[in-house]
Amino acid sequence: MMFKKEYILFLMGILLLVSCQKEKKTPKSESEYKLFNLEQAGWKSKSVSHLFSEIEYKATLVPLQYYILKNEGSKNLAKVDSIYESLKNERVLEVEFQQEKEDDILKSKYTNRDYESSVKYMSFYIEKDFKVVTQTGDTINCSGVTFERNFKVAPFKRLLLHFGNIPEDENVQLIYNDQLFGNGLMKFNFKETPIKL
Repeated sequence: MMFKKEYILFLMGILLLVSCQKEKKTPKSESEYKLFNLEQAGWKSKSVSHLFSEIEYKATLVPLQYYILKNEGSKNLAKVDSIYESLKNERVLEVEFQQEKEDDILKSKYTNRDYESSVKYMSFYIEKDFKVVTQTGDTINCSGVTFERNFKVAPFKRLLLHFGNIPEDENVQLIYNDQLFGNGLMKFNFKETPIKL
């Protein structure tokens, strides 16, 4: 009789433990499965950095789905898939500029321009300094730049570069002709394709 009580208490303890464990999120649809895999792998696929004249240049290939999900949310994944299908030949690259000692990179001692001119250049004119070369040898101009203003809160300046007409599985190389800081031509070679949702 004592053995039965201990056995029953043991089974109840196991059941209690199992039922109290944190419920794991399991994907139900194919879209949820893709989102789950992307969250597990991390959003950014590959970063390449160069250091010239106390300035770090960092380029990151960012999955397009990241921005679609950021804008649309994850409640309607069929809509996210639909938007992605219409934009799958687009690429988004994130470029950060940071001074070694975290000084404001747009000061005139780095750009040889006044601060306001440097901000205008980053906002409106830097787009022409970027190109992408595909593995098939096509050169694609930047179709748009978004300068993320952080108003001196972060020690870096960030640009989002937009490129179109790049086949979905194509490897790319970013070419930057640095006219703002005067450090010349730089190549950021991304050997792997961006993570797909």
